[in-house]
Amino acid sequence: MTIRTDTPRLAESPHIPVQAKLAAAWTSFMFLVIYIDYFHLYQPGEIDVIRGGDIFVFEITGTLVTIFFALIAVPTLMVLLSVTLPARVNRATNLVVAALFIPICAFNAAGSSWDWALYYAVTIGVEVAILAFILRSAWRWGATSQRDLVDRVRGHSLPGSVPQA
Repeated sequence: MTIRTDTPRLAESPHIPVQAKLAAAWTSFMFLVIYIDYFHLYQPGEIDVIRGGDIFVFEITGTLVTIFFALIAVPTLMVLLSVTLPARVNRATNLVVAALFIPICAFNAAGSSWDWALYYAVTIGVEVAILAFILRSAWRWGATSQRDLVDRVRGHSLPGSVPQA
């Protein structure tokens, strides 16, 4: 009689590669960016200001919209890059881009009134929490891989192995 020992237990979570976690986090970040920008339009008079040709203190021009596109393209591309770049470059890229986006997120509150302070505190807080998750995941990437390797060498995670008592 053969007994399978490599079946996952119900209480165990399957291993999720760091690349997949990073891509999921960047995807979540992008959904938030889209909704935060959309809900920003609900502020009284905001659509009229945009129709008047301004965003914050900037005149709406092709250059400004191109800059906005480039800012949004970076985290959008990070979804793809997080699953395709080689590990070392991937880790460094995620660390740099996530760190650079924290002040960009904070800039969203510039010029806002105290009436909207809670909105900006919550939205920026959630964005920064996702970026912190990305930073932590990318930072620990090597350490996690080394721990997994040590466990496999010891026989704890080898497919078909029986845990040692």
